[in-house]
This record gives sequence, C-alpha cells and structure tokens, in this order.
Amino acid sequence: MRSFTYARPSTPAEAVAAIADGGPGARFLAGGTTLYDLMKLGVEAPLAIVDITHLDALARFDTSGPDELVFGALARMSDVAADRRLREDYPALSEALSKAASQQLRTMARVGPNLLQRTRCAYFRGGEAFPCNKRRPGSGCAAQGGQDRGNALLGASDACAAVYPGDWGVALAAFDAVVDTLSPRGKRSIPLLSLHREPGSTPDVETALAADELIVRIRVPRSGAGRASTYHKIRDRESYAFALASAAVAVRLDAGAVAEARVALGGVATRPWRSPEAEEVLLGQPLTDEVAERAGQAAFAAARPGVHNAFKVELGARTVADALRIARGRAEQP
Repeated sequence: MRSFTYARPSTPAEAVAAIADGGPGARFLAGGTTLYDLMKLGVEAPLAIVDITHLDALARFDTSGPDELVFGALARMSDVAADRRLREDYPALSEALSKAASQQLRTMARVGPNLLQRTRCAYFRGGEAFPCNKRRPGSGCAAQGGQDRGNALLGASDACAAVYPGDWGVALAAFDAVVDTLSPRGKRSIPLLSLHREPGSTPDVETALAADELIVRIRVPRSGAGRASTYHKIRDRESYAFALASAAVAVRLDAGAVAEARVALGGVATRPWRSPEAEEVLLGQPLTDEVAERAGQAAFAAARPGVHNAFKVELGARTVADALRIARGRAEQP
C-alpha cells in the first residue's frame, strides 16, 4: 500500500478545503466500505485521506417534514432503514437499504457515500491483468467479448458496460430525489437522475461531482405514491448479494386506475435507471397482472444484451411486474 496523508477536519467546510488541498489523489473517508476494499485491490491508491466519519452535523435525518424527507449524507444506512415513518410511508426506500448488504456493513455505511459506490465488474476489480477503460482510460474493455453475465443492458457503450451496483440510488431515482453538495465554490443541488453519468467514451468519469465536492444531504419530495411502493431485488442468493435485476416502483390508484406511477431499475443499467416507458404503460390503466407484465416488457424494450446476460431481459421484466403486484397490494390496503 502506498503512503498517504491523513486529515480529520472539524466541519464540512474544512473537509472540502482539505480535499482541495490534497489534489487529484485525495479521497473522502466516510463508511469506508468501498474505499478500503478498492485500496486493498490496488484499484484505488489515494495520496490523501480526508476523514469525515465524525461530522455529526451530516448524520441527522428527518422523515417527518410536510414537503420532503431529508437525509444527512452521513446518516447510517441501518438507522435510516429502521426508521418507523420511512418503513410505513416509503417502504421502497427502507427496503432498498435493508436489502443492500449485511447488517454489519449497513451499520458502517452511510447513505450519501453509498450513492458513489463503484462497480463490481470483475475486470474493473481484477487489476492490471485486464484492460478496463474505467480503471485505466484507453486500455480497452475486457468485458467486450469476455464474460458479460453481469454487464448492463441499458446505458452501455462500446467503451464500458459495467453495471451500477447500488440499491439505495435506484429507489431514490424513483422518487425524484435531489442531492445537495458543498465545494470550495459553494453549494449546489443536483437531481439524483443527473448525478451519475453513462459511460459514453469516458467511463472513468462516473458522476457529475467535481473532485473537491462533498455530498452533504439527500432530499426526497413527498409523494402520494410512497405508501404503495416496494424495492424488489433478485439476486443469485437470498442475501448479501448484488442485484441481478431490481425494481423500485410506486403507484397511486384513483378509482381503480393508476393515477401516478414511478418505476426505476437496478442491476441492469450503468446508472440508476428511471423507466418512463413503463410508467406510460401504467398511467390511466387498471393495475391488472397483464398491465404489470406489459409495463415490465416496456421497461426493457431498448435493452442491448450481450452473450451471457440475455437472460436478464426477461428476468428484469418479470421483476418489474412482480414489484408492481406488491405495490398494488399495498395500494389496496385500507
């Protein structure tokens, strides 16, 4: 492991100043569940570490507001997942956190940095033996013509088809979340759906954040569809695994027809993926099994499967349909 400097600032403003002073090789340390892992693999070799784990001002969250839910970036995933109001009013958000990892990891991990976890692509994590444009720009993509079972169906490019691995970000995408940030240049707000970038020709540039920019909070506008929502996750094993396909859905019914629909996809795209195609199928229709299945198929109409991941097209469509059935059951509860 390479040597690095270590800073422990007292405020968010001091943190962004320290990361700027550290230069391009500086990294924030929050939960550490991704950074430590990648440092051990040699994928990350930071020259400076800025420890923000103790900044309590960023660890608070409030799910009781009349207009929005507010989550400090350093709120622990386990604490947010267990919040009673969130479980009752926005089960999709709570379920996305509780299904994300083991209890030990959820206790360490924080909701803001969790949005920035990096892909689990074996070629990205496998080191210099494999070309990877995300790890070493211009080196190529070993997954092209290689083992592509875990590759994205949506949002991929010739340079990279690595899947975004998160659950929480997918659920937030369904609810039009906004991310507030702080940098030496001041504050700004970024829609969650604009935070992550598709790989295009520069897969090493994964988000819209500047190198010296810190996520300080996440805000979720209140929605009438929150209670009839779910995060449905399909994986190789029942727990402690990343999604093969997942869906965050929410619906609001009026006189038996869908008046509001929210559908976001995980495990199948290069970023948290909202599906207006599926939502369009649902709006104004009774939420029958047939309509749910058509919505699932619409969500994957633009999928571009490879050699080993074509099974995920049908799996993803069925995941959406099953999630909609769960949401329907919750919408019909008195």
